[in-house]
Amino acid sequence: MAATEMTQLRSIPRSRSQSGFSLIEILVTMLILTVGLLGLAGLQVVAQRAGQESYQRAQAMVIQGDIVDRINTNRAAATCYAITTTPASGIPYLGDTTGGNHYSTGSFACPALATNPNAVTRAGQDLVAIDNMLQGAAETSGGAKAGAMIGARACIGFDSATQTYSVAVAWQGMGSTFSPASWSTTTTPAIARNCAINLYGTDDAQRRVIWTTMLIAPLT
Repeated sequence: MAATEMTQLRSIPRSRSQSGFSLIEILVTMLILTVGLLGLAGLQVVAQRAGQESYQRAQAMVIQGDIVDRINTNRAAATCYAITTTPASGIPYLGDTTGGNHYSTGSFACPALATNPNAVTRAGQDLVAIDNMLQGAAETSGGAKAGAMIGARACIGFDSATQTYSVAVAWQGMGSTFSPASWSTTTTPAIARNCAINLYGTDDAQRRVIWTTMLIAPLT
């Protein structure tokens, strides 16, 4: 090798600038990634909770519609479905047996106003079916009833002054919002505001309620 070539090789600097990531850059990247994953996990939890809330409300609407249909198609004994739920206390109720104020369908008694024996018998059978439906008998999982909302209950009342029936379905929500007892007293029947009151959560803010009123013309 020529002397000039050796001189050129020796003149090449030995220290070169380093390329790649430093440890600090890697740590910052991991921190950003971790924060993003935690945010994604939190979003998934919120989405699951919202989905469960929506599912329970849909179930409640189905059950409420079933109760209304049963009353509507058995008008001759409509008064038999009003299980004397006290509007101020929201008891007794059908469905979940905890709480100490479950309406016993085994002691079913119909007002004397209902004089059609077949209709009265059907009303008693309907109340048993509604009670079982609220307890989740439509679906079972591992032998346990799982076909209804959490703590599903229903209150059915009759207002003789307006001749209207009120059907309220209550259940336990996935989080605290507000108590249905705070609803307007001018637009919401007392039985809807108070159905199974104080049986969901420590401050009643987990209680969810949907309700409807119906007017049934007297049959002659």
